[in-house]
Amino acid sequence: MKKEKIKTFRQFIKEEDGMGTVEVILIIVVLVGLVILFKDQITKIVNNLFDKITSQTGKI
Repeated sequence: MKKEKIKTFRQFIKEEDGMGTVEVILIIVVLVGLVILFKDQITKIVNNLFDKITSQTGKI
C-alpha cells in the first residue's frame, strides 16, 4: 500500500500538464501589469485613433 502511494506521488511530480496553465496565468499577470503601467499612454493612443476615425467618416 505504501509503495503504491509513493509511486502515485512520483507520477504526480513528473506530470507537466499543469505547467501550461501556470504559464498562461503568468503571461496574463505580466500583460495586466503592463497595461496598468502604461494606462495613460494607451488611453491617449486609443483616443487619437477614435478622433481620426470620427473625423474621417464624414469624408466618405
